[in-house]
Amino acid sequence: MTTGYLHGYSDDERARLRMQARVLSPWVHRDLPYANSRHLLEVGCGSGAQLELLLDAFPELHVTGLDRAVDQLDAARRNLAGPSHAARATLVHGAAEELPLRGGEFDAAFLCWILEHVVDPAPVLREVFRVLAPGSPIVVSEVMNATLYLQPSSPHVMRYWSAFNNMQIALGGDPYVGAKLGHHLHHAGFRNIELTPRGVILDDRDPSARAALCAACTDLLLSAAPALLAANRVTGAEIDAVGEELDAIGRGPGSVFFYVIMQARAAR
Repeated sequence: MTTGYLHGYSDDERARLRMQARVLSPWVHRDLPYANSRHLLEVGCGSGAQLELLLDAFPELHVTGLDRAVDQLDAARRNLAGPSHAARATLVHGAAEELPLRGGEFDAAFLCWILEHVVDPAPVLREVFRVLAPGSPIVVSEVMNATLYLQPSSPHVMRYWSAFNNMQIALGGDPYVGAKLGHHLHHAGFRNIELTPRGVILDDRDPSARAALCAACTDLLLSAAPALLAANRVTGAEIDAVGEELDAIGRGPGSVFFYVIMQARAAR
């Protein structure tokens, strides 16, 4: 079962996810192994933010996006309505743990920021294994929230980050699932598993990228503020301080933003 989604399902959240996908694409979409693939499945596609990037990067690829939320699929349909995308995209309503798809139907799979919101990744990955043809590549990108480091010291951000992670755990998710991707893929039957830490390390070498990433991180954290406030896990003053500290890091100089995205690649 999927968990409660800490960020909600508003139009603002959908717009945030599209922007986040673009900001993080240099790490998440680097050298993806889909040049020879023709029919890719994304489980938990949401409003199609990742599918847009995949369609742009691989002109021969047809993508199928699956999500449990009808309103998310409606948003994805709008986002993929352009002539270069619509003919190569199929959207399916269904549960990740029981895919309404034929065995061996796909020759590639892509999962991104989905297993962190799943109570148990095992049935999800077993289902992806079932619908992939032998030899097909799978790429899974996930959070590893223990890796966040900020310079200068940002105590309000780190306290908020702790509340954020604890709330996700309380909802049944796993903000540290990135460290477990190899384990989960192995037990689902995948082979040739490779784990790559994708370090997001931004400093004075690229101030504009650092500013963009800090803005995206601010939007990510504050999108959860209503839920955290309602659960009495943070205060309004702490929320204001989070924005101020991340803005200071984004402006620099001398600031460092460090985070590790975990990416796993394997074969069916």
